[in-house]
Amino acid sequence: MTYSLRVADLPSSERPRERLLSHGSKSLSTAELIAILLGTGQGPGKLSAVGLGQHILQELGQYQRDALTVLRDVSAHELMRIPGIGPAKATTILAAIELGKRVFQSRPPEQTIVDDPAVAAAALSHDLMWQPQERFAVVLLDVKHRLLGTQVITIGTATETLAHPRDIFREVIRQGATRLIVAHNHPSGNLEPSVEDITLTRQLLSGAQLLGIPLLDHLILGNGDFCSLRQTTSLWREFSQEA
Repeated sequence: MTYSLRVADLPSSERPRERLLSHGSKSLSTAELIAILLGTGQGPGKLSAVGLGQHILQELGQYQRDALTVLRDVSAHELMRIPGIGPAKATTILAAIELGKRVFQSRPPEQTIVDDPAVAAAALSHDLMWQPQERFAVVLLDVKHRLLGTQVITIGTATETLAHPRDIFREVIRQGATRLIVAHNHPSGNLEPSVEDITLTRQLLSGAQLLGIPLLDHLILGNGDFCSLRQTTSLWREFSQEA
């Protein structure tokens, strides 16, 4: 089967650029986003740009379940080993990946009011988002929820890290913060909290009540996204009822 080499040859309703303008970038698949970068296709079987984008993901993901995990750290050499990807296409993809990382890693300035989990996630993105090892960090806030700074508490292995409530609250008190948000990353990109994550959050909420230093949230970061345990669990409601 022979496919169109150009995105322009597709019906307008199926063109990634037109779909992005009409429905927003989140409505596009990863292959379609890559197709916009490529502009044209080819490779095995004369694939369209979308087909070539799908082929890239298949090639990168053949040894791992999640091709996006590979894509975030892919090299030009790895891309150019894929038929249909030369220096121009490879560098375009790499530039887009790096730009996306830099946007996520831009930190809000100190004294920013942290009134949304996304602001806290942005403050920690550089330290946590694409790290190959699990890291546990804290966002330090004043009584008005203004950002005082962030601090990485521990660095673990590729699959786990250890953080003790004692070490976390010691850092909060040392830096004169009166509110805190804790966070850690999952290098796998899976944002589902583990049993250990829930247990630690319970311990921290208990310690926060005892010390009178409110714990506002526990975030899990990974693969360009985050999860707020305050928004997705009932832990904070349970502790407010106990108080």
